[in-house]
Amino acid sequence: MDTAEVILSVLVVVIIIVSLLSNVLVLICFLYNPEIRRQVPGLFNLNLTFCNLLLTVANMPLTLVGLVSRAQPGGDGFCQIAGFLETFLSTNSMLSMAALSIDRWIAVVFPLRYHSKMRHKDAALVLGYTWAHSMSFSTVAACLSWVGYHRLYASCTLSNARASSRTQFVVFTVFFHSFTFLLSFIVLCFTYLKVLKVARFHCKRIDVITMQTLVLLVDIHPSVRQRCLEEQKRRRQRATRKISTFIGTFMLCFAPYVITRIVELFPAVPIDPHWGIVSKCLAYSKAACDPFVYSLLRHQYKKTYTDILNRLLKRSSLNASGRRPEQQGSSIPTAE
Repeated sequence: MDTAEVILSVLVVVIIIVSLLSNVLVLICFLYNPEIRRQVPGLFNLNLTFCNLLLTVANMPLTLVGLVSRAQPGGDGFCQIAGFLETFLSTNSMLSMAALSIDRWIAVVFPLRYHSKMRHKDAALVLGYTWAHSMSFSTVAACLSWVGYHRLYASCTLSNARASSRTQFVVFTVFFHSFTFLLSFIVLCFTYLKVLKVARFHCKRIDVITMQTLVLLVDIHPSVRQRCLEEQKRRRQRATRKISTFIGTFMLCFAPYVITRIVELFPAVPIDPHWGIVSKCLAYSKAACDPFVYSLLRHQYKKTYTDILNRLLKRSSLNASGRRPEQQGSSIPTAE
C-alpha cells in the first residue's frame, strides 16, 4: 500500500466510527423520547438513520477490505448481495433527505394546514414510495448482473463486466442517477429555497417592528441598541446557514461520486484510481454527517441525549457513593 492508500484507509475507518456512533445516538434518542416518536419528521429521520447504519455496517467495511487487500472481498455472489444493498441504501437515503425537505416546506409555507397535509399515514406513504423506488432500481441492476466488485472504487457496487450490454448499462446508469441524485437535488433546492424565502420575509417583518421600537425608545442605552441590531443580523444569517448546510452537504458528498460514475461511462476519459476511492469516501461521509445535519444539533435531540447522559452519570455516582459506606463498614475492625 502506498501513502495515499494508507490515508484513505484511515479515512474510511474514521468515517465508520463516526457514522456508527452518531447514528446509534440518533436511534437511542428516538427510542428514549416519546415526543420525537410522535412527530412526523421523526419517521423520516428514523428511515435515514436505518439506511446509514446498514450502510456503515454492511458496505463500508467491505470497501476497507477491498482497499487494503486490493482484491474483491468474498465471492461473486456475496459481492452481488452487497452491491444490491449499497444501491438500495444509498438511493433510499437520498430520497429520505428529499422527504425531510418536503416536510419542512409544508411546515413553513403552509403552517396552518401542516397537520392535515402531513400525518403519520402520509409519511408512511412517502416512505413506502422511497422503498419501492429504491427496490426497483436495485432489483433491476441485480437481475441484469450489473452489481459486483468495482476496482476503481474498491467496492461492491454498480458494475458491468460484459461488453455486450454496455449500451444498456450506460442508459441504466444515467437513468438511475437522474431519478435518484438529480431528482433529490431538485426537490431539495425547490423546497429549501421556498423555506428560505418565507424565513427572510418573517425576518424582515421582525426587523421592521424592532426598528420601530428602537425609534420609539429614545432613552435606550447604545449597547442595547447595538445588541438588537446584531441579533437582527444573526437572525438573517441563521436561516441562510441552515439551508446552505442542507443543500451543501448533499452536493459536496454525493456530486463528486455521481459525476465520476457518469464520466466513467466514457472509456476515453481516464480516471485516477485514488480519485475513485476519494469520491466513494465522500459519498460514505454523508452517513456520518446526516445525524448532525438533521438531528443531533437540534434542541430537542440535544436535550434528550443530555438527559440520558445526566441520568447515567447520576446513577454511576449513586452506585459509587453506595459502595463507599459498605467499604468503610467492612474496614471497621470487629472486637473479639
